[in-house]
Amino acid sequence: MSGFFEEVKRRKVYRVAVAYVIAAGGIIQLASAAFPAWELPNWALRLVIVSLLIGFPIALILAWAFDVTPQGIKTTPTIAVAGAHRRRNVLMLLATGVIISAAAGFFLLPRAVARKIDKSIAVLPFENLSDDKENAYFADGVQDDVLTNLSKIGDLKVISRTSVMQYRSKATNVREIGKALGVSNILEGSVRRSGNKIRVNVQLIDANSDEHIWASDYDRDITDVFAIQTDLAQKISDALQAKLSPAEKSRMERKPTENGEAYLAFVQAHNLANAVEEFEKLKQSEQLYARAIQLDPMFALAIARYSLLESWIVHTFERTTERREKARALAQQALQLQPDLPEARLALGFSLYYGDNDFEAALKEFEIAQRGLPNEAECYLALGAIQRRLGKWQESTDSLEKAVSLNPKDGWVFQNLALNYQMLRNFDVANKTIDRGLEVNPDSLGLWETKSKLAFAEKGDLSVSERAFEAVKSIPMNNETKLRIASSRAEVFLLERKYQEGLREAETVSDDLLAGIPVALCGKYYLVGFARKALHDETGARTALLKAKDLLEGQLKQSADSPDLRIQLAKVLAYLGEKDAALTEARHATEILPESKDAFGGPEITAGVAEVSGIVGENGRAIELLDGLLGRPSAITVPLLKVSPAWDPLRSDPRFQALLDKYSAKT
Repeated sequence: MSGFFEEVKRRKVYRVAVAYVIAAGGIIQLASAAFPAWELPNWALRLVIVSLLIGFPIALILAWAFDVTPQGIKTTPTIAVAGAHRRRNVLMLLATGVIISAAAGFFLLPRAVARKIDKSIAVLPFENLSDDKENAYFADGVQDDVLTNLSKIGDLKVISRTSVMQYRSKATNVREIGKALGVSNILEGSVRRSGNKIRVNVQLIDANSDEHIWASDYDRDITDVFAIQTDLAQKISDALQAKLSPAEKSRMERKPTENGEAYLAFVQAHNLANAVEEFEKLKQSEQLYARAIQLDPMFALAIARYSLLESWIVHTFERTTERREKARALAQQALQLQPDLPEARLALGFSLYYGDNDFEAALKEFEIAQRGLPNEAECYLALGAIQRRLGKWQESTDSLEKAVSLNPKDGWVFQNLALNYQMLRNFDVANKTIDRGLEVNPDSLGLWETKSKLAFAEKGDLSVSERAFEAVKSIPMNNETKLRIASSRAEVFLLERKYQEGLREAETVSDDLLAGIPVALCGKYYLVGFARKALHDETGARTALLKAKDLLEGQLKQSADSPDLRIQLAKVLAYLGEKDAALTEARHATEILPESKDAFGGPEITAGVAEVSGIVGENGRAIELLDGLLGRPSAITVPLLKVSPAWDPLRSDPRFQALLDKYSAKT
């Protein structure tokens, strides 16, 4: 045996074996990293490993037989040894090579899965290290712009801003955050601004191992902030081996403005615009967007975002002709300045959607925007909202599920998805969807509202509402939140037929608080009128309903084509005994938004017409409409009809009871 080892040493087989193992290990590591980027299957990596394992004993035999000399490769000289010993040595060498290869294969092949890089990332809020804490908005702006650049890369999964903002100023456990957001990579950073100088520090972290992938520091002038953002997006895409198309690269490298002051105004405006339920903050955002555009009239992104803000105000607070025209003009201006700007397409889509109810045209714009912003949850939310209005329920649900995956901490997205399932009366999935949302966002007022409405629609159960009111007691409340809770409590009391309590709750809401939200003020006086009528206070009811009528007619002067305002006015007129006027308004509402045009909002208008018909004594028409609504996607259910006092005018009609029996049996 000692002769064998002496021969191995003399023939330099050890040296070849070590060199082979080192080289093979390097090849395997390189292949495991490169093959996923080339989209090669796992069997390709296994083939490389098997080839290297087979090659090992062959390399040993070749090393035994040959030697590398200054004169070239020559046969290794033999020494005088018996022939049987020479054969034994060769066989021992071969057996050793095979055993080592087999052992290595036993260890390597089961693990031979190409290391696939998960191309998902969340950009956490950047810490503001500036001496002036008011510069927090600037740190948010840098983070938001990095996130926006990344969202333009189709080969990445990028979590939305809404879902990451809750991690601001919190001790970060990247593993927990990665798990909660469904990503494998986390970008953390800090920003220090002093005058026109900025310092940005960032680090990309593997959320699975908590290991730093890389870190970068930047010391620049404020005018170079876009170069920093572009460089960061490029480095991240390289680290995650994301494919970057020429169009994506071009969009990332384009500076939105050369004016530092305009950029600062834009960042502040964008921050305020995220307070979607606070009208006063949205008005401040308007002023700052206008300031940014005044400083740089070519700032297409600011113009597009300004348009989006106007459309949201039209949809939620003030549906005036002036605002609608402004939203459209701004979107068109942004497109003229930068025809390939996806945010401008999104803005035009929302002006068509919220402003004109032109769903087909809006869908085309949203589809173009989504191609330019493949990771933007807002695009998928917009697509889902439009697709369901066009009756494309499965496509809508798929789009909203995609929005949830990109924005997993935003209650609004879960609410929209649950509404789809509710309209289809798939309450099991609707409830699971809301519970998914509450798991990650237990203080969401909107989610608790939706959960309460689902329980009522499915079972006529109002106990969930009480749990909801308890659950949201601990959340911070601004005036808008207090108003929503007070209005919801009043509505629940009325559904429970606790009219005195409902009246008291509604009347405690100050008109001054509602002054900036005309629709809510109309709603208050309608509830007061309804409650007083139920309490047989005809004089008080008439006073409140006349107030609601005046307010609604004033609103309609500014928004004549609002079906929601018209159907609300029709109900008020019906309770005031103005039958013909009520039916006329109801007909106008259905002409503006028929179900043939809107499969999502249309049924709500039809339900309103049925309610008006019942109030004025047109029972047959009301029951006919309800029969249709119960047979197709809508929010109308048998438990709702059984419990809600809104349908009391039909309660004694045998045809109404027959309708309930018919659909109860189907359920």
